[in-house]
Amino acid sequence: MKCPFCGHPGSKVVDSRPARNGRAIRRRRECLKCFERFTTYEQIEEFQPMVVKKDGRREPFERKKIIDGILKACEKRPISVTEIEHFVDELEKEIQEKGILEIQTRAIGEKVMEKLRKWDDVAYVRFASVYKQFKDLKEFMEQLKELLSKAEPRG
Repeated sequence: MKCPFCGHPGSKVVDSRPARNGRAIRRRRECLKCFERFTTYEQIEEFQPMVVKKDGRREPFERKKIIDGILKACEKRPISVTEIEHFVDELEKEIQEKGILEIQTRAIGEKVMEKLRKWDDVAYVRFASVYKQFKDLKEFMEQLKELLSKAEPRG
């Protein structure tokens, strides 16, 4: 494993433990040259489905892209990275267990919006505004009105 600090190819494992609900192993490593420590994750390489984009292009499923999109929506909101990772783990597991070879970005986006709506209204609106690509302010306001009409009264 190449050191991310100095590029030296040698490192030793100083700690290992299960991660991602037992689907990976988290390893703390120490560079044999500069002695800096870094973390790696080891997991079984499972078949990843292809994601069909809106324009018909296909690209491999990448959990990092989903996590990055959710993190942007949840910025400065009370949603932990652990919750986000767990959700994406479950989403990825569901897709793999169903043996889905191709999945539309729309299907992934809908699942993310459904989860964000349960977690936090602001994060949901942020994600929806990017995902749905509103054409104008009127369309965005209609989405907000729909959200507000479904919101439970607080007090």
